[in-house]
Amino acid sequence: MSYMDGFVAAVPTANKAKYLEHARIAAAVFKELGALKVVECWGDDVPEGKVTSFPQAVKCQADESVVFGWITWPSKDVRDRAMAQAMEDPRMQPDVNPMPFDGRRLVYGGFEVLFEE
Repeated sequence: MSYMDGFVAAVPTANKAKYLEHARIAAAVFKELGALKVVECWGDDVPEGKVTSFPQAVKCQADESVVFGWITWPSKDVRDRAMAQAMEDPRMQPDVNPMPFDGRRLVYGGFEVLFEE
């Protein structure tokens, strides 16, 4: 069964083009290392919740947009090896491909797929 990495972040709306460039570079690295699919989404209808919400989870400010994405891997083993390699890849280094958002507010995790239809 495949394995998923998911993430949510708050990105300054003014940095949308920079974020897209950053994400395309990262996606190329992940695909080279075995990812089956990389999806990046820019928030369009992301309401603030009363108890919880995507904006609250990432402490989204008025001048920021929520991004949501996921990476599909063939297995957790492939993902674990790829992530270790990706962190060493020169294209992923902060001085070469800096994150155009506050990485401290990035919410992410790995997920075992229960089913796919």
